[in-house]
Amino acid sequence: MSKKVAIVIGSDSDLGVMQKCADKLSSFGIENEIRIMSAHRTPQAACDYAKNASENGFGVIIAAAGKAAHLAGVLAAHTVLPVIGVPIKSSTLDGLDSLLSTVQMPSGVPVATVAIDGSENAAILAVQILAVGDKELTEKLLQMKKDMENAVLAKDAKLNCR
Repeated sequence: MSKKVAIVIGSDSDLGVMQKCADKLSSFGIENEIRIMSAHRTPQAACDYAKNASENGFGVIIAAAGKAAHLAGVLAAHTVLPVIGVPIKSSTLDGLDSLLSTVQMPSGVPVATVAIDGSENAAILAVQILAVGDKELTEKLLQMKKDMENAVLAKDAKLNCR
C-alpha cells in the first residue's frame, strides 16, 4: 500500500484551489487528508503535525498558503519528508508574494514549489515522488501521460479535418 499525502492549507479560503489536489490524488488511488493550520496562528500545531507525519503514514506533505506563505517552509523545517509548496493567489500582488515566500527557502530546508494555484501539479509531483519504487503508481503515471498525448492528438485531428 502506498503512503498517504498530507495536504495542509493555511486557511479555509484555500480549500477551493486545494480540493483539485485532493481529487487528483484520489484519482490515482492515493489516500490523502486536508488539514487547516497556520504558520503564524497555530505554529505549534503545524510543527507537531510535520514532526509526526512520517510515523502517521504520510510520504509527502503538500502545503498551500497565500500572502506571506511561510507554511510550507515551517513544515519542511520539522520533517525529512518531501514538502511541496502551492502558493495561493490572494488579492495582494496576485500571488507573487506567496510564490516568493514559498520558493525562497534557505539552504538545508528545501520546498519544491509549483505554480501559483498549481494544486493539480502538486498532486502529480507527489504521485511521482511516491511512484519511486512503486510499479503500480508508475504505470498510472505513464497512462496519464498517454491519455494527455491522445487528447492533444485528437484535438489536432479534429482541427485539421476541415
